[in-house]
Amino acid sequence: MLLIEDEPALADSIHYSLEREGLRVLIAEDGERGVECFRTDPAALVVLDLMLPKVSGLDVCRTIRTESTVPIVILTAKDSEADVVAGLEIGADDYVTKPFSMRELVSRVRAHLRRAGMVVAPAEVAVLRGGPIELDVDRHEARVRGVQVELTPKEFALLKTFLQGRGRLRTRDYLISEVWGPRYFGDTKTLDVHVKRLRQKLERDPHNPEHMVTVRGLGYRFIDQPSRASGQ
Repeated sequence: MLLIEDEPALADSIHYSLEREGLRVLIAEDGERGVECFRTDPAALVVLDLMLPKVSGLDVCRTIRTESTVPIVILTAKDSEADVVAGLEIGADDYVTKPFSMRELVSRVRAHLRRAGMVVAPAEVAVLRGGPIELDVDRHEARVRGVQVELTPKEFALLKTFLQGRGRLRTRDYLISEVWGPRYFGDTKTLDVHVKRLRQKLERDPHNPEHMVTVRGLGYRFIDQPSRASGQ
C-alpha cells in the first residue's frame, strides 16, 4: 500500500503500525512524489493526507481516481469538514480525522483491503487446536488437556483469535480490534486482564506461561510447544 504523508514522525508511526500487521508500505513525502510512486508501483490501497506540499491531497486523490479504483483513505484535520466532503465527492472511500487512533486507522485499512479482495478472511474452522487446547467453535466449548473449562464470551473470542494465528505476533491493537471491535477506545489494560484470566484457566503455571507468551512492548503470541520465552 502507499502512504502519502509529509509529516515524518506521523508517517513513521503509521508505517510501523501497518507493517506490524503484515502490510508492505511505501511512503511518499509530498503529493507530486505520491502520484509518481503510485504510477510506478501501483498500490492495493492509498492512505492520503490532504495537506501536502507541491500537489494538494485533493488533486492527488482526483488523479489517482481517474486512473484506478484502488481504495483511498484520506487523513484530514478535525475541523476540515469541507475538505472531507470534497475528498469523498472526488472519489475517496473513507476518511480519518487528526488526531486519530492508530488502531482505528489500521482497522479501516484492513476493512477496505478485505472489501477489495486483497485480504482473504480465514475460513471458519469448526475445531481449533493449539498446544493442550481444543476449541470447538460451533459448540462454544473449550478443553484443556481433555478437561472442559468455562470461558466468558470475550475470553472465548480472544482464545479463538490466538489459535487462528498460532505462532504469529498479535499486537494489542490487533487483538482489541478483533475482540472488542474497531470502535473500542477503552484502556488496553482490559486486554491484559483477559489474558491474565485466560492464563489462569489454560496454563500449568499462569505466572510462567508456556503457550500464551508476552512479546514485551508489542503484544502476545500463542505457541504450541512449551517455551520459557524471554519478555515474560
